Amino acid sequence: MAPITAFMDHNFRHFNARETVEAARGWVKLLDEGGEMLLAMAGAMSTGEIGLTLADMIRQGKIHIISCTAANLEEDLFNLFAHNEYEVIRDWRALSADDEEALLDRGFNRVTDTCIPETVMRHTERILVRLWSEAADKGEAYFPYEYAYKLLDDPTLAQHYQIPAEHSWVLAAKEKGIPILTPGWEDCTLGNIFCGNVMLGNVKSHKCIRTGTEQMELLARWYLDHVERNVPVGFFQIGGGIAGDFPICVVPMLIQDMKMDDLPLWAYFAQISDSTTSYGSYSGAVPNEKITWQKLHRDTPKFMINSDAAIVAPLIFSYVLGR
Repeated sequence: MAPITAFMDHNFRHFNARETVEAARGWVKLLDEGGEMLLAMAGAMSTGEIGLTLADMIRQGKIHIISCTAANLEEDLFNLFAHNEYEVIRDWRALSADDEEALLDRGFNRVTDTCIPETVMRHTERILVRLWSEAADKGEAYFPYEYAYKLLDDPTLAQHYQIPAEHSWVLAAKEKGIPILTPGWEDCTLGNIFCGNVMLGNVKSHKCIRTGTEQMELLARWYLDHVERNVPVGFFQIGGGIAGDFPICVVPMLIQDMKMDDLPLWAYFAQISDSTTSYGSYSGAVPNEKITWQKLHRDTPKFMINSDAAIVAPLIFSYVLGR
């Protein structure tokens, strides 16, 4: 047995540890039975370099569609293009307001212990403004991830990669041809840049970006295709918020609003969260709450792991990969 898998099987017997290894076993079981998995990913996982394991998960067919915050989509690209210019601050909790302002003056944007250089955002902007503008002028529209894939199609960029290509999960998704849904795409640096360039007149209109409801339709049709082929679909969620809320609602939308009463629900559910139920947060809601919304069945395998996703997700991915 592979070392990480054996370690988890032997040691993870109780509490969040037991829930972690059972969620991993459930994922393996779903795949072994012919199922597929949706990954919903919030938080700053790309800046946390989740691509080190996530890219392999995608390439080895363990994940089949992704819904993530727009920041996760762009920050994997930023890491791909500018990793060597990043700065890690070990004692980030001790930073004063003056320290933060000094980082700003040096052109850095901080995410916990990691500082992203503003320059990579502006370099990416120059390419994307051209792609957005060309599409708008032609009356064409694409999803945000499709623009990311177009950007990665540029043959001159590979020479500028600052991490191994196999560590980029967006590049892996492009290679496998899987969709990346980014509900609320405007809530990210590149979304802000897009809006600014429309207002400045550099991009003809907002219409070159396909809408959130079109993304929901894409996922709904993807799900229905799996139902037609009798392929169960699981749902693995990192964090909370729109990255998870948006995709999980597709099934009740089909049932309640399109009157598809016999539609199967999500076949598996697991979530890594640091939120708690008592605050009324959706992110911290126990999985059983989703039964009342027709997202999960009472018998759906359900796992809630209250822990740090930066620690737990790579362990689960490694288990599923048989490492």
